Amino acid sequence: MITKDQKDNLFSLVKSLTKSEKRQFKLYVGRLGVNSDSKFLNLFNLLDKAKTYDEASIIKSGIVKKQQLANVKAHLYKQILISLKLNPSHQNVRSQIREQLDFASILYHKGLYKQSLKILDKAKELAITNEEKNMAFEIVELEKIIEAQYITRSISNRADELVVQAKEFSSQNVTASKLSNLSLQLYSIMLKTGYVKNEAESEEVTQYFNDRLKKITVKNLGFREKLWLYKAHLWYNFLMQDFLNCYKYSSKLVDLFQENPKMINLNPVFYLKGNNYLLESIFFLRNKPKFTEKLNKLKEIVENPEFIKDTNISTLAFLYTNFHSINQHFIDGSFEDGLHLIPKIEEELELYKDRIDPHHKMIFYYKFASLEFGAGNNKNCIKYLDKIISNKSLSMREDLLCFSRVLNLVAHYEASLDYHLESLLRSTYKFLIKMNDLHEVQKEMIKFIRGLQDIYPHDLKNAFKDLVERLKVYEDHPYERRSFLYLDIISWLESKVYNKTVGEIIKAKYLSNYA
Repeated sequence: MITKDQKDNLFSLVKSLTKSEKRQFKLYVGRLGVNSDSKFLNLFNLLDKAKTYDEASIIKSGIVKKQQLANVKAHLYKQILISLKLNPSHQNVRSQIREQLDFASILYHKGLYKQSLKILDKAKELAITNEEKNMAFEIVELEKIIEAQYITRSISNRADELVVQAKEFSSQNVTASKLSNLSLQLYSIMLKTGYVKNEAESEEVTQYFNDRLKKITVKNLGFREKLWLYKAHLWYNFLMQDFLNCYKYSSKLVDLFQENPKMINLNPVFYLKGNNYLLESIFFLRNKPKFTEKLNKLKEIVENPEFIKDTNISTLAFLYTNFHSINQHFIDGSFEDGLHLIPKIEEELELYKDRIDPHHKMIFYYKFASLEFGAGNNKNCIKYLDKIISNKSLSMREDLLCFSRVLNLVAHYEASLDYHLESLLRSTYKFLIKMNDLHEVQKEMIKFIRGLQDIYPHDLKNAFKDLVERLKVYEDHPYERRSFLYLDIISWLESKVYNKTVGEIIKAKYLSNYA
């Protein structure tokens, strides 16, 4: 049965409730005897027991008439949200400040100006201490309105003080907004197209970045503004593939929280993301001891009972710990050691299916495919890549879509599925042209695989050697090297030349270059 979003929204909300939240909701609606047999409470109980949303069975139950259903559902949705708002687990400094602001507003409208100002003063102090400058600005604006009506001679410079505060908060909020806009725009570019592909893209992104940072003075920034500044630098350097600077700014981001520990539980999402970016940077720098140290630290953080764990945080913790648990095996080629992670993560993915977007799900499939490919399980690799390639409605990074197809070609060749190769070559070539992502490394790969059928078996090794030499010139190329971040083609080719596994080749390189 097809359901409308509104229906799904209520059903999803009911299903997201924990046991304690359901208990609190029933206590909340039962505080008045009149609610004990109300339509919305009966609807709640029915939805709570139901496995799927079925409007026909709701109406059949006699709880509510068809023409009343929309209103009863809307009322139930609102009552659940009010109950959740009252739940201690959903209250933090922000909700406390917001509540005080609401109380002060009520007192102001009742003409109790002095009481209102007293509450606002405490709320403002709390907002400033916790870097909640948007709310601090809102408080000052209400203070200005009240002071204009209730003039007190006790503080002669009160008006001047409020004007100065309003200007300061306004300026800081504008700066934070500009930096968060910049960070979000750069992140959007990264999600859509991935790393810069050529000089024109590089210049365009650099100019966009520099133009928006011209008037920013770092020494005047508070916690929130620094947070967005470091994130903007981080995304710019990721786009430019400057992983050393990614490490620098992700370290600054994590250190910012270590210097302000009370901000961790107030901004747990940003804290987790900072640790995620730090691990990504170290991964690209191929420093496994440092990577393992920081990954274990992240796992410690999310398992700490004092660390806030709502549904959103649990989902992010699942994503980041598992992404990087897989990544550690790519650093040194220990693919087989990582295979046990796949069934475990797949099982957990089912639990998180309503909370993880398709983009992140496909990144897992690409990582599974790469792990299987590295371990020599080419048919399993193809199975996971097919989940990406066959998904026509996928909103995913273009570069990952492209490299999924290139890896698919290589895996088909390795699995000796030659009867598919010609049509795969054509569809991959068309796709890359359509995405405007046909670069030298990919051209060389497609040309090589297309020509394999004309090479005599005893000449294969020399053909692989020749391609290694042609591709090695691109390893340090500012734009072509991005190809090797997704798929270590050179190590695969060298495995063919030296009759070793891809894992053995990568491990030898790791020990030689990084250990």
